[in-house]
Amino acid sequence: MSYTPSLKTKYKDEVAPALMKEFGYKSVMQVPTLEKIVINQGVGAAVADKKLIEMSIKELTAISGQQAVACFSKKDISNFKLRKKMPIGAKVTLRKDKMFEFLERLVRVALPRIRDFKGIESKLDGRGNYTLGITEQIIFPEINIDSVTKIMGMNITFVTTGSTDEEAYALLREFGLPFKKLKKN
Repeated sequence: MSYTPSLKTKYKDEVAPALMKEFGYKSVMQVPTLEKIVINQGVGAAVADKKLIEMSIKELTAISGQQAVACFSKKDISNFKLRKKMPIGAKVTLRKDKMFEFLERLVRVALPRIRDFKGIESKLDGRGNYTLGITEQIIFPEINIDSVTKIMGMNITFVTTGSTDEEAYALLREFGLPFKKLKKN
């Protein structure tokens, strides 16, 4: 018997039937799915201090459970003392089981650790994708606070197969993302 993440099972048993009922889909194949989660961290200060990129890669690898990679600049920008192909960020793309495991840790452990947390914004990009900005990497239990040299934020992008924002919003809501309640005027 192989291991299956609990959110993957929840998707099959609860989320997909709920979305089929809500949107009136005829087939399970029409139900939007979570394709991938991309976590990226821009480290502009790495132009002056090369160790920040190594720390960023190490932290993203610990948070995601998958090796992160460095992102490099595409062109020279003299005002920022930036040269082409300098490392200026780190990213990791999660798919399948690792994606579901990360999403579960994010919803159940990391987000509730944010001080004065009242929910996340509910603005999607118009194509069924959602980006969540996090200001501190220390909300993740995998990060040892004593070893953190600099507090850095990150963006977590949820890429769905939903064709509209409504479908993607419903999918992410069913997965347990704590969206703020919309105000009705």
